[in-house]
Amino acid sequence: MKQSRTMSLIEAATNVVVGYVLAVATQIVVFPWFGIETGLAEHLTIGLAFVGVSLVRGYALRRLFEAIRMRGD
Repeated sequence: MKQSRTMSLIEAATNVVVGYVLAVATQIVVFPWFGIETGLAEHLTIGLAFVGVSLVRGYALRRLFEAIRMRGD
């Protein structure tokens, strides 16, 4: 069964949102271990800097693997 482009985008977006929340939580815990002190706003901004890239990456990889799968059918 082929995954639609819309469902690929929804899956990639969900993956990015979950990853964003985990990344911010991880930064809050790990940064102090390295002496990096930032506020919540900075943590959220750092996380947002990577959201667009992560979304495009996830969507592009999903479409690539879907194209590879379709060639094999």
